[in-house]
Formats: sequence, structure tokens, C-alpha cells
Amino acid sequence: MSDLGAGFKYLAKGQRWMAQNGRNYGLGLLPGLVTLVLYVAALIGLVTWSGDFVAWATPFADGWGETWLTLFRGLLRVVLFALALFVAVITFTAVTLLVGQPFYEALSERVDRSRSPDGTAPESGLPLMRELWISARDSVRVLLRVLMFGILLFACGFIPVIGQTVVPVLGFCVSGFFLAEELTAVALQRRGIEFKERLALLRGRRSLILGFGVPLTLAFLVPFVAVFLMPGAVAGATLMARDLLEEPSVDDEEEAPALGA
Repeated sequence: MSDLGAGFKYLAKGQRWMAQNGRNYGLGLLPGLVTLVLYVAALIGLVTWSGDFVAWATPFADGWGETWLTLFRGLLRVVLFALALFVAVITFTAVTLLVGQPFYEALSERVDRSRSPDGTAPESGLPLMRELWISARDSVRVLLRVLMFGILLFACGFIPVIGQTVVPVLGFCVSGFFLAEELTAVALQRRGIEFKERLALLRGRRSLILGFGVPLTLAFLVPFVAVFLMPGAVAGATLMARDLLEEPSVDDEEEAPALGA
């Protein structure tokens, strides 16, 4: 199986694991639901006020003919919304993981225990507030990188043909990679692997990471899907992190039955 296909398989295995170990599934939905409501409100506000913002940002076009003015500013509103959606997909995971840190940490540990031959899971040994600080700090690092790529892709979006074909594909690839980074960070941080080391680890298996992250990014574009997929995505990312580190794991057939709370 190619790395792309293997990455998607981890995504499916995570959802299956969650379905088999779903006692706390309801609690896992809450952080995503709260974050989703906030993001939807922000995007609605953007749609409502984007016309005024674009008009304010492009005073040089005020003297254009009505047709060209409408087309130009309409295109800018579409591009602005696409950029906001691009950033929202990435930051949604970071914010949801931060809000739901205690649950997702416990979920990732249960996944580790279910796959570990001796039933144990790595522990960071850090206080919760310290873990939250590290998670927030690393999320800001991811956001800065995403914004850098987003600005570059935004500019390239004005290139004829390339801006309408290649740029969207690259945008989903960038989103998928950093989305996978955020999700695997739950398991990798507990193992004491720092941000730069995590990036190097994921870059070494880029196709695998894209096979996991890009389909998830596309799924997250559908309203409410992100909320329901998030717990399983954390589980799948933990399974993938174990294999990336070549940790011994029981086979699917030998995997422990559903774990209690």
C-alpha cells in the first residue's frame, strides 16, 4: 500500500477505534461543538462585513465602471473568505485540542494502552497547566507557519489558471500537513518530542501525513463533521504516531477489547 493509502487507513482505524471504545464519546464532542459555534459566528460576521472591508481596502477602484468594480471586489470577497476558511480549518483543530486537552490526552493514553503489548502508555509527567501552555505555544507556531503559506497562496491565487487549479491543491496539502501535526502532537508531546523534532519526523513521511491530513481537511469543510470526527481523528493520529516512532504494537486482531472510562 502506498503511503497516501496508509495515511488514510490510520484515519479510518481511528474512527473504528473510537466506535469500539465510545463510552466517553459524548464528552469528546463538547469541545468541538463549542469551538464550531464560535467559528461559524466568526465566518458569518466575515460574510456580512467583507463587502465593507474590501471597499475600504480598495479605494483605488472607486472610479472603475460598475461591471468591473463588482467583478473585482466580488473576487476579492471570495478570496478573502477562502483564506479565512483555510485558516479556520487549521486553527479549529488547535483551539479544539486546547479546549478539550484533558479529554483528548486521556483518549490518546487509552489508545496507547490498547496497542501496547504491556498495556502501558507514555506519560509526560507535567502539570496540566504546563501541558496547556506548551500546547498553546506550539499552536501559535503552527498558526504563524500557516499564515505565511496562506499569504503566499493568497498572492498566487491571482495568477491566471495556476491560481484556480494548482493553488487550491497546494492549500489543501498545507492544511492537511499541519492538521496532522496538531493531532499527532497530542501523543508526541507526551513522549517529550519537541515541536521542531515533530516537524522533522512528519516531513520524513510526508506522503503518509498527507494521506491522513488531506482527507480529514476536506471532511472538516462539511458543517458539523469536524465535531464528530475529532475524537476518532485523535485516536488515528495516536496510532500513526506509534508507528512513526516504530513502537511495538499489538496487531489489530490482538488488540484489546473496548476500554472502560
